Amino acid sequence: MARVLTLTLNPALDLAIRLPALTLGAVNRTEATHLEAAGKGVNVARVLAALGHEVAVSGFLGADNDGAFGRAFADWGLEDAFLRLPGDTRINAKVAEAQGRITDINGPGLEVARDDLAALYAVLEARLMDAALCPDAVVIAGSLPPGVSPDDLAALIGWLRGYDVPVWVDTSGAALNAAIAATPNAVKPNETELAEWAGELLEDAASRLAAATRLHASGIEHALVSLGGEGMLWVGPEGSWQATPPRVEVASTVCAGDTLLAAMLHGQLAGLPAEDALRLASGLSAEAVRHVGVGDTHAPDLDQLQQCTRVRRLDDNAREDS
Repeated sequence: MARVLTLTLNPALDLAIRLPALTLGAVNRTEATHLEAAGKGVNVARVLAALGHEVAVSGFLGADNDGAFGRAFADWGLEDAFLRLPGDTRINAKVAEAQGRITDINGPGLEVARDDLAALYAVLEARLMDAALCPDAVVIAGSLPPGVSPDDLAALIGWLRGYDVPVWVDTSGAALNAAIAATPNAVKPNETELAEWAGELLEDAASRLAAATRLHASGIEHALVSLGGEGMLWVGPEGSWQATPPRVEVASTVCAGDTLLAAMLHGQLAGLPAEDALRLASGLSAEAVRHVGVGDTHAPDLDQLQQCTRVRRLDDNAREDS
């Protein structure tokens, strides 16, 4: 399998809280709590490692509470290449209520200085120049910490592309717009993020496809659009596609997008046919929403979830698999 490097510039310890209903201004009793090392790039790395790839994780961690990350990376089979900075990695709270509403309370993250960013570049350059460590793809995922601007992200993408390594990006807001302008190989907005980039409401399937096609035409080789329960759009070298997973009972959507991105990258690295890559990504994402955490590549019904995923070709040579 391939070597992959994921960059999580603003990781977090995720505190997942489940309770019947959140009542503001009152004492709330939880049904369950779970604290886990996380961050979008870390989540992507977990799925890729489970799919058989050799994965290193990097970015910035707080030295004062990095123990949970170190233990988790060892458990998940990930190479720890994070830089440690003084202080604590942020803790994000995700409150899930019985009726399905999820409330995120996210911290800003560690302050990253110019010297810290320069140190990251040095670590990355050493890896890129080493034939034994150079990745076959780099994933940059998640929000930006204080001290790292959208322009910094664009510069990092351009610098990585200069080493002729594929770069996949999943972020939002101003960071997403800057990333798109730097033309990485792939981006994965959700429907709302795609609409913000397009500057218009996307009220139907045709408008979503048109916006994704524009995104691809802007220089993005793989325009991946996550559509929640409706699945995903993919506009890329093999045409325009939509995959719709089967309906499942939703417990948490937190890691579904990270799972989808990882599975789609796996499809590219493994040379899977378009239909197979879409079925894996959509089926594994559907598996992920049934519980807290990333999709389980060893779920006993994963094959069934993939078989029940509807894949459609949307461009002029359209054909349908059911």
